[in-house]
Amino acid sequence: MTQKFSQADVSIIGLGKLGASMVAGMASKGLKVIGVDVSAQAVMAVNNGLAPVEETDLAATIRSNSQLIRATPDYSDAVMNSSISFVIVPTPSDERGAFSLEYVAKSFESIGNVLKNKDDYHVIVLTSTVLPGSTRYGLLPILEKTSGKKCGPDFGLCYNPEFIALGSVIKNFLNPDFYLLGQFDEHSGDKLAAIHQIVSSNNAPIKRMSLENAEIAKIAVNSYVTLKISFANMLTDICERIPNADVDVVSDAIGTDSRIGRKYLSGGLGFGGPCFPRDNVALAFLGQSLGADTPILEANDSYNRSYSLNTLKRLKGRLPESGRAAVLGLSYKPFSHIVEESAGIYLCQALQNSGYHVSCYDPLALVEAKKTLNKNFTFCPDTESCIKDADIVFVTTSDPVFTALTPSVFVNSSARKVYIVDFWRCLSHNFAKTENIVYIPAGRSYVSKKKESLLSNLWERR
Repeated sequence: MTQKFSQADVSIIGLGKLGASMVAGMASKGLKVIGVDVSAQAVMAVNNGLAPVEETDLAATIRSNSQLIRATPDYSDAVMNSSISFVIVPTPSDERGAFSLEYVAKSFESIGNVLKNKDDYHVIVLTSTVLPGSTRYGLLPILEKTSGKKCGPDFGLCYNPEFIALGSVIKNFLNPDFYLLGQFDEHSGDKLAAIHQIVSSNNAPIKRMSLENAEIAKIAVNSYVTLKISFANMLTDICERIPNADVDVVSDAIGTDSRIGRKYLSGGLGFGGPCFPRDNVALAFLGQSLGADTPILEANDSYNRSYSLNTLKRLKGRLPESGRAAVLGLSYKPFSHIVEESAGIYLCQALQNSGYHVSCYDPLALVEAKKTLNKNFTFCPDTESCIKDADIVFVTTSDPVFTALTPSVFVNSSARKVYIVDFWRCLSHNFAKTENIVYIPAGRSYVSKKKESLLSNLWERR
């Protein structure tokens, strides 16, 4: 049975991409929401019906539900006037590869100081990604010490991470595969489950469990997905070496098996972004610290970080060994400005270290890329200027700006032969057979005497 809340139903602490999107998403379901942030600019934006950060549909959703939303820098205002508080503040990786609790601890301390003077039962929900044990042993003592109260009878505590992708946060938040609900006790979990029942557009199942099980499950999901991506990239390498092989054909076949599934099984470039690489490293750190055997995670991280350089080695002999290289795509995925752990960035660096002059372009990530790459790269304002006079063009994301390219753009830019390396095979419909263009789709083999010989030598009877 759906529970109804009074006053401001929910407070959201942290107005970044996820926090602001949760504010908008919950308000779109009729909940009254108070956003909290230390940034005066973010608070002002929300109170003016504007988005504090860039994210798909965020501005429109805040604007259309502004009567249910307000923001404040004041923890007391937010906690006293809501029944449940979600904490979504940064947990950056530390020098060990673990997740720092510095910012979460400060938020919990502020919440505890408010709870000291609040008579009503209040639920605190940690949404930021943390390692197992963090909620119960690292953060709960802060709440109890600062509030002078006991978790359970006096207030509730849950761990409730989200599984979202930047660029589709609101959609993912309202339509999750499932809700992961770690609860201190049944009462805490009941209060949070009632929120999920209101918010979910797809009647998503709620998996309720202990705090520790939820902490393990969150980081395990992301680490498993990275293993699947690396496996697909390994298949890409294998398929390129076998005549008539095609990684997409293979992936479509094995992805039909219900034990495997098709998601994240497309060979391309390494995984990147703010979550996948660090979650994989953090789980390996946890395993090592506890004496668990986790070499598979360490090997996965090493494989992923070397993938761009190894890709160039794999292409050696098929590409000009010097000249101008154009890289289309610098963000870690399409529709994003984030270049953290981006395969496109790693590729740019590997190309420069191999002696190429590198020009690069991305529709959204150019500003961030300039902060990461040195001044010896040529940053271009559009696709056409990036590929002009290039000997090799690398397509690192399937952004629509790139998938819309036609052979005429390359033919007009140079009378020379141009090599196009397409890591996602998104241009094959246009470029498979074009004069003066050598199209190289990653993961699709071409027939050669050398490849046939290597394969046949394995099976010839001697």
